[in-house]
Amino acid sequence: MWDYPRPPRLAADTREVVVRTEGVTVAISQRAVRVLETAGPPTFYLPPDDVRRDLLIARPGTSACEWKGLASYWSVRAGQRVLRDVAWSYPDPLPGFERIRDYLSFFPGRIECTVEGERVRPQPGGFYGGWITSEIVGPVKGEPGTAGW
Repeated sequence: MWDYPRPPRLAADTREVVVRTEGVTVAISQRAVRVLETAGPPTFYLPPDDVRRDLLIARPGTSACEWKGLASYWSVRAGQRVLRDVAWSYPDPLPGFERIRDYLSFFPGRIECTVEGERVRPQPGGFYGGWITSEIVGPVKGEPGTAGW
């Protein structure tokens, strides 16, 4: 991770990525794009065609990323349960990040995410959406004492 660039770089990833909750598969893809940025675990973005859009509920509000632009947020309905603010996307990304337009990423601390069958651990801190797998070596942004990174 410490050799990831700033500004971030986009990288294609053909490993199987699955997002599910309550026994419902929300997304499955072998066409993910990872965003690689210094000090943070990668974030996986899935093409909209690989996500069950019928389960998504648009949420009000946005947040700004200096590199990617304004993010929109999504909740997921699975049966009678609604998981709030579990995904985000960039409907109008800034130059250099057009490739992830309308792709969705999910917070692995709020919904089950796997990469090649390995359960993803969430990036610490609650704000960031990085995906930690066994290949990631820390420390990572979000852990105690990293606010100034």
